[in-house]
Amino acid sequence: MVKNSPLCYGVYTADNREQVGFTRVITDFVRFSWLADVFILPLHRKKQLGKRLIHTIVSHPKLKGTCFMLATADAHGLYSQYGFHALEEPKDVMIREADMAKILEGHGLA
Repeated sequence: MVKNSPLCYGVYTADNREQVGFTRVITDFVRFSWLADVFILPLHRKKQLGKRLIHTIVSHPKLKGTCFMLATADAHGLYSQYGFHALEEPKDVMIREADMAKILEGHGLA
């Protein structure tokens, strides 16, 4: 949920009338940051907006030293320009999949 995310970034047209991109950072501001929900609308891609967005985020004074992680299907080239790389030992990373029914129940929405 966006309201529980410490940092959200919007990308807007030059006249500020239309939001064309978004991302959020989940972080403790000390050791770890997770870059999530990154998007630029298709009509606005190839305009360097993604680069400006990522540069702004990794340059944030309280984030620039933290370990960043993200998942991407197709933007490895973009993120590698900012120091991201594939895990050397992916077998050491574990995940617990989300369970939407339990999430809704925990928030009293089931």
